[in-house]
Amino acid sequence: MSTEFVGRRLPIYLVLDCSGSMSGEPIEAVRQGIKALLADLRGDPTALETAFLSVITFDSGARQVSPLTELMLFSEPTLDASGSTALGEALKLLEQAIDKEVRKSTPTQKGDWRPLVFLMTDGQPTDTWEGPADRVKSKKLGNVIACAAGSGAATEPLKRITETVVKLDNLQPDTLKSFFRWVSDSIKLTSQSVAQVAADGPVGLPPAPPQIQIVP
Repeated sequence: MSTEFVGRRLPIYLVLDCSGSMSGEPIEAVRQGIKALLADLRGDPTALETAFLSVITFDSGARQVSPLTELMLFSEPTLDASGSTALGEALKLLEQAIDKEVRKSTPTQKGDWRPLVFLMTDGQPTDTWEGPADRVKSKKLGNVIACAAGSGAATEPLKRITETVVKLDNLQPDTLKSFFRWVSDSIKLTSQSVAQVAADGPVGLPPAPPQIQIVP
């Protein structure tokens, strides 16, 4: 008997910079952030029912370390920090993953909800990223929220990917913890809104904590 989930899923993609500049406390804070995010979402009945999670990491290359998985079966990925910042590769992989994993609507059945993508980077891209960024934006792959984390992170490339860009002043554990808590709140809010309103438009985001600035 198949146990495949047949309802409309809310696909969540976390696209995380694991370059060398994230080593030490920042990558450990990201690990703890994912752990807290999972615990929080698993305690929310609506998110538990609709949200499916994937993790894509990038350093000198990009890899999907966790395919799109329902929350109860999701295993925390092993994250290590090294290498450079291949943002372009990460965006190409994101496009491929969404094409492959997110169910499209057919004449007889509604597909999944529009994916929710959280992209976090702490630096400048080191590969050719402009084409992939333009494609993510023009194809409207999902509701993309991009985060420039710390003083070395550039917001200009992120604005080329999405209008919704936030900035963290530093990479301190408390700041990254606040960011992941805000991501969790955003997912819960979106899962409630799709359950109630059945809308495929832009998502409403919860108010940002003081550590997170919205980039105009």
